[in-house]
Amino acid sequence: MAAEGNAVAPKAAPAAADGAATAPPPLRDYAIDAWSSRNGLPHNSLRDMAQTPDGYLWFATWEGVVRYNGVAFTVFDRGSEPGLRDNGVGALYVDPQGRLWLSDSRGNLAWLAGNGRWEFVERTPQWPQALIHDLAMDGRGRLWLLFEGHGLGCLHPDGRFDYLAAPPQVPLRASFPRMAIDAGDRIWIGTLDGLVMRDDAGRWHRFGADAGLPSGLVWPYVAPDGTLWVAAEGQVFRHHGNGFARVHALPGAGHFTSMLQDRHGALWLGTENRGVARIGVHGVEWLAPGPVLPRGRIASLLEDAEGSVWVGANGGLFRLRETLFSSWTRRDGLGGDYVRAVLEDRDGTLWVGGGGGLDRQVPGGGFRPVPLPGAGGGTASVLSLAQGADGDLWVGTFADGVYRLRDGVLLRRYGQADGVPSGHVRALAADRGGAVWVGTRRGVVRIDAAGVHPPPPVPDLPDGLVTALAVIGEDLWIGSVAGASVLRGGTRVERLDLDAAGGGARTVFGFQQVDGRTWIATDRGLFRHRDGGLARIGLEQGLPVDAVFQLVPDREGAAWITSNRGVLRVPMAALREHADGTARRPLAVQRYTEIDGLPSAQGNGSSAPAAILRRDGTLWVATAAGIASADPARLRRYLDRPPPPAVIESVQLDGQALDWRSRDSLPGGARVTVAYAGLSYLLPERIGYRTRLHGLDEDWIERGTQRAVEFIGLPPGEYTLEVAAAHPEGGWSAQPARWTFGVRPLWWQRTDVRAAALLAVLLGLFALVQRYRASNRRLARLVDERTDDLRHQASRLEAADREKQELLDRLSAHAELLERHAYQDALTGLPNRRAFEEVATRQLAQASAGGAPLALAILDIDHFKRINDERSHAVGDEVLRDFARVIRQACRPEDFLARTGGEEFVLLLPGVELPRAREVCERVRRAVERSGLERTAQGLAVTVSVGVAERAGAHGLDVLMQAADQALYRAKRLGRNRVQAAGEA
Repeated sequence: MAAEGNAVAPKAAPAAADGAATAPPPLRDYAIDAWSSRNGLPHNSLRDMAQTPDGYLWFATWEGVVRYNGVAFTVFDRGSEPGLRDNGVGALYVDPQGRLWLSDSRGNLAWLAGNGRWEFVERTPQWPQALIHDLAMDGRGRLWLLFEGHGLGCLHPDGRFDYLAAPPQVPLRASFPRMAIDAGDRIWIGTLDGLVMRDDAGRWHRFGADAGLPSGLVWPYVAPDGTLWVAAEGQVFRHHGNGFARVHALPGAGHFTSMLQDRHGALWLGTENRGVARIGVHGVEWLAPGPVLPRGRIASLLEDAEGSVWVGANGGLFRLRETLFSSWTRRDGLGGDYVRAVLEDRDGTLWVGGGGGLDRQVPGGGFRPVPLPGAGGGTASVLSLAQGADGDLWVGTFADGVYRLRDGVLLRRYGQADGVPSGHVRALAADRGGAVWVGTRRGVVRIDAAGVHPPPPVPDLPDGLVTALAVIGEDLWIGSVAGASVLRGGTRVERLDLDAAGGGARTVFGFQQVDGRTWIATDRGLFRHRDGGLARIGLEQGLPVDAVFQLVPDREGAAWITSNRGVLRVPMAALREHADGTARRPLAVQRYTEIDGLPSAQGNGSSAPAAILRRDGTLWVATAAGIASADPARLRRYLDRPPPPAVIESVQLDGQALDWRSRDSLPGGARVTVAYAGLSYLLPERIGYRTRLHGLDEDWIERGTQRAVEFIGLPPGEYTLEVAAAHPEGGWSAQPARWTFGVRPLWWQRTDVRAAALLAVLLGLFALVQRYRASNRRLARLVDERTDDLRHQASRLEAADREKQELLDRLSAHAELLERHAYQDALTGLPNRRAFEEVATRQLAQASAGGAPLALAILDIDHFKRINDERSHAVGDEVLRDFARVIRQACRPEDFLARTGGEEFVLLLPGVELPRAREVCERVRRAVERSGLERTAQGLAVTVSVGVAERAGAHGLDVLMQAADQALYRAKRLGRNRVQAAGEA
């Protein structure tokens, strides 16, 4: 899991809706994802980065080159297959033909061939055995190599190599690890002693003060538009004619160590120890070293195909990506990160209340605290906000009553002595007559110019904790821990029967009127009130959570709904269809979490307003870690991403890696597992997949977020597997990944064997017929004198008929056996991997839809190879059969046990959370330990190691299997014969 954080730069006010759709946001609003050796990188220093046309990202480190698919890192080094000649990778380069080149610290040069193997260029005697700093190709296809402490190398298209030693007075030996080649094939090289250039005629030039450049370390860079930029001594220069003009100055920046121009024309500059600077439409912005970005050299910068900027530092890998939500926290001036309420007043001022008190937004986007002295000299904890008819701001608190402010200045506080019950003022509502209704832990009270008034003496008025209030027309809508009520005209109470609409809702968190209908947010979904009737929308209709806090309609026709598990976006039209009972499909809900820029997925209920739509159209949400905002007009830009390219990454045959690129024929009856990926790096865990196997399935099969597919016992024939990927709400890959292969028949499936068997049957039948005819002729001649013999021959014919029927029965039984073996393990009688995946996928979908727990355990017999090696495979098979019997007896009736291969078994535990699942697995482990299987194993101990994990969120089966497998690996590493739960230390 990548760490996340935010850039550190001055906070800007939200962009207007029209500009937000085109301009990039301020650097402050980008999310940062971070990886290090703890997340799978072999080394924390990223020297170079590249992206190949197929979509893969590549990173050069001192411990090999790393390929990244958005989810996992694959390391290629001296010990891998295919392998490198040296682990210290110096540079990466993608040439105009799309080939990836790689250099290392011993002067080796290689390129990645289409079969996935590294092809090395053999060195000549003059080729230096030194680190190749950088690679670049000119317009004539010549690949130039920059050697550390040496000169230049030139690899011609025909394979010839020329070495160009450093000429006198040219500090080429002190070059910095980057060079740039412009459209005129001039090679620009930055050194520790200024800028040098070799023109296409072979002449060398030095550039210093006479060209407008300072001496010392310089960094040349040719941008995608062909502009030559030079960064040196805190300044940025642009080449023009025969000289350079200073364009930007960054005082105190120190030495620049990398440079990038992005698709918006902004310049990114990496430094030795000051972090990263961006120069663009928002001026000069800094991502300084801090909690996320370490202090140290920024060695490389890369913009990927999706517009994210990758930063390779000496302390890890970082990615800056644009998010839908922007966040404001204590670093922006809030008194505390735990925010409960947000309000925009009639003047457009934004007010934020939370555990840290009351804050007011100031010009420029930051916040400033507004003093609210609480009991004991502390700051009051704010739960609710409202603006009265006269413009005054009303503030409800946790334990200090109600505050009234005018222009940010405290006018009065209403407490217990004034008639406001102490504690928990979670809702406020102002009516048109100038009064303010206050929701307390003992019902509602009303405050007007005459003071505080007790609840009106109306029957059925709620007298417990009030959690929501809204004035709609002349009526007061009241939400409490006991349901919803409406105070009609101040004289009678109408209680809304939420139970009659289903779901069992109790607590009401918010009211929102949309198109004359009132929507009610509760702990069991949404309710719509129309013409006195109620309709409920909950888990059954497709909402992914039970408790929702506030519904806010935007100007684009969507509803934004806050919850403890992220912000949901649903088309209002779809909500109306479900409320009307006319919907034909489940709700299409998009859920946004920390990945999308929220400071926390946990919103806040029982406080108000928990979310608002400001007059500029932006959405603001209170969360447990700050206030968040999003501009729905930017949503199209955020979602408008091309489909991710799909790639097939690996193939396993019966659990063993297969060189699938050069293998087009597979043995029959095998288990084929294909792993694939959609190469997008924005939200890779949300990518959906579908597969189609021509030759077996002519239609696409949706795989959800599952990143692998398995086929067992494919019939003989020719097949083409296609894999396509898609973002949520996006289209599928235009060109699916393809793999064409054949399956050879088993011996009994071969045409010649079947023909021989058929011929044998026909010959046998022919022989029987001939014998039958001969017998008839003999019987006709001897009918009078051999009556007994005739009966005997008739009996033999009947026996032959029975033999024929028995043959047909055996053939039918054999066919049934083959069908059963497709889903059953022949040795143990348990379900096999294919049966397990079908059951597990179905139960996982049911658990995700209903929010039910589901656990999965992987069991592996310890030291099973020793049993096969020392006691024979026959003994090993007997151990497996007895082991399966012991496990079946130790499991619960509702558990699903399968053998997935070798000594590995899986156990699916529906309706069980992780602690209880661990207890079940411990019972299984003890049953194996006490079962006496060592007698079956002829004296060898038989124990089992178990890894168990629980379903989390909407992740697919592959994620759950991976979590359980990692737990199993840890159980093995800690000594075996133990149960290890995922995430357990």
